[in-house]
Amino acid sequence: MKLQANNLWFTSDTHYSHNNICRGVSNWLTNPDANIEMTRDFLSVEEMDNSLVNNINNTVEENDWLIHLGDWSFGGFEKIQEFRDRINCKNIVLILGNHDHHIQKDKEKIRKIFTHVTHYEELKITRNNQPSYQFVICHYPIISWNGMHNGVKMLHGHQHLKGDDRFSQNDRMDIGICGHPEFRPYHVEEIMENLTERHKDVNKILGSFE
Repeated sequence: MKLQANNLWFTSDTHYSHNNICRGVSNWLTNPDANIEMTRDFLSVEEMDNSLVNNINNTVEENDWLIHLGDWSFGGFEKIQEFRDRINCKNIVLILGNHDHHIQKDKEKIRKIFTHVTHYEELKITRNNQPSYQFVICHYPIISWNGMHNGVKMLHGHQHLKGDDRFSQNDRMDIGICGHPEFRPYHVEEIMENLTERHKDVNKILGSFE
């Protein structure tokens, strides 16, 4: 798939209408071993959903492209359409996650509400009409991917990682919405800046052992 860098955004794991991921109503936190960071700091599911939808709509323009790396929504089949209708962006590519079973089965032809639906994709991104970036994308992290030794980056979701934990092997990044400090999608240039800074930090650490 070939796309332009100027209007390209990535996110994952929105988990719309998922009670347990919302701190104010989560049952996960009744477990004494639970990590509060597993949840999002909202008082209600409605507050969480409204915040995520607004953050996307305030970031991604109507004619941009949004690549969503899976786990779209919870709360039943009808929620899939509901949240797609609330997102203004016309072009949404969905990479199927482990909670997207209704979409995977294409219940009632639900896939038609997305521009493209698949499990895995290899992207070539042009910048100023020149080939610039290449990505392998999947809901799940892959430890060895096509082109990884030739500058191809790997983007994934699923793990809900934050901070430095979002990065591994220098060229792989969890782009889930939980990991973004502003709970919004990442622009492709933002992803490249993050990965570039990560390389600098790793090289500094390695240099200190020389």
